[in-house]
Amino acid sequence: MSDYTEVDKKQDMQILHSMGYAQELERRMSQFSNFAVSFSIICILSGGINSLAQATSGAGGAAIGIGWPLGCFISFVFAVAMAQISSAYPTAGGLYHWGSILGNRFTGWLTAWFNLLGLVTVLGAINVGTYYFFMGSFGTPYFGLEDTTMTRIVFLAIITGAQALVNHMGIGLTAKLTDFSGYLIFVTAILLALVCLAAADTYEISRLFTFSNYSGETGGNVWPQTSGTWVFLLGLLLPIYTITGYDASAHTSEETVKAAHSVPRGMISSVLWAALFGYIMLCSFVLMIPDMDEAAKQGWNVFFWAMDAQVNPIIKDVLYLAIFVSQWLCGLATVTSVSRMIFAFSRDGGLPASKALSKVSPTYRTTVVAIWTGSILAVLFVWGSSLVSIGDTPVYTIVVSCTVIFLFFSFAIPITLGLFAWGTSKWDKMGPWNLGEGMFKLFAILSIVAMVLIFVLGIQPPNDWALYITVGFLIVTGIIWFAFENRRFRGPPIGDEVARRQAEIAAAEKAVGEA
Repeated sequence: MSDYTEVDKKQDMQILHSMGYAQELERRMSQFSNFAVSFSIICILSGGINSLAQATSGAGGAAIGIGWPLGCFISFVFAVAMAQISSAYPTAGGLYHWGSILGNRFTGWLTAWFNLLGLVTVLGAINVGTYYFFMGSFGTPYFGLEDTTMTRIVFLAIITGAQALVNHMGIGLTAKLTDFSGYLIFVTAILLALVCLAAADTYEISRLFTFSNYSGETGGNVWPQTSGTWVFLLGLLLPIYTITGYDASAHTSEETVKAAHSVPRGMISSVLWAALFGYIMLCSFVLMIPDMDEAAKQGWNVFFWAMDAQVNPIIKDVLYLAIFVSQWLCGLATVTSVSRMIFAFSRDGGLPASKALSKVSPTYRTTVVAIWTGSILAVLFVWGSSLVSIGDTPVYTIVVSCTVIFLFFSFAIPITLGLFAWGTSKWDKMGPWNLGEGMFKLFAILSIVAMVLIFVLGIQPPNDWALYITVGFLIVTGIIWFAFENRRFRGPPIGDEVARRQAEIAAAEKAVGEA
């Protein structure tokens, strides 16, 4: 990063100081690294493959050919609106600060809890997806492993612990690996697409635009029996659930050079490139499928079924290894995102044991306690929720269905606040990346409409318990706020409090060796 001058560094620090925070974390992430951390969490080789049955056992080829770009556009409108805000307020745990500055203490606190709960559970879900991919590709065929709760938790503990350890050792190493992840995802997605096209019996392009209704038994009961319109709309959850995690660019703002410029670009470009390469990859896969009706019957096993049927075993295993590594790196980047959210919320006293959780290691310049806390919570969440069921449905499955609802709620709150705060005393200065009032408000309104759609789709059977979980969470958070946090939680520094913190800022930077 030879183009990162002392003037640039002082400007980044000045922006941070103006919001009342010290430069405790180390700025080692380039603009590409900021893009790569979001692109790695989106990871089309993770969600795009592990959740593929939502399309193939739903509306069939049209769920990819038409549904994928439509669902990606829904994620894109959130990313554009968030990019505008991130340029004005480039801080770690950005969403929490946006919710506080553009609204008030309560909206910031609520945003933080939605985002934090979503990030911890999505880390668990990503690594569970990696576990099932490993079992389907190597674990059962080559090692004879059986899917048991103990096997799953041991596997999760090992890979999550390794992800936490890398994060512990500094943002420099993490950024190098997520940079590599960005290239690996690009290359593997293209190779997978080429292999699928080479292995295809025919090129029935029309199947990408052919609507089917595989709900119920014809689709392996991935979706309950429903209408063709609803099953297509439910299939939008594949791209919506896959193209998320781009808030990582905001969470790593304080470690990114020229953050006010780099973060919004990283956020938007990660969504656009993931949408494009995901579309190429998934369309190629659909064209390779020998029979769409038979593919639908496979349910969640459709990817392995098609690869086994059409692809050379050696080539298949090479691709599987690259996909597995990409999925592990996806979890690595998610640990980074979770820990920065915990750190940012804790330094303003938003969590129990905030003093410890907000501590930055002077040796590694990372949020060591937050890293291990977020990682352990993700494993404990999977373990505990896998042991308890409501009826025939494990609590894990129910909570994971809420995860993306929680995440998108945490996106929608500051965006909605920004819609009304634009031009007021709360938001009278824009960052260097500026859409203009009219364009931002258009994307903000589209984000609100998209949030309604995501919520409605997210609580449909078989995820109908998500409604009760979401409402229950809102009730519990309301009780906690009015009973405890309203009197205790002060929120981020605003106004005179920023000036009063300058001595603390200097001391904090000295403690970690920041010149």
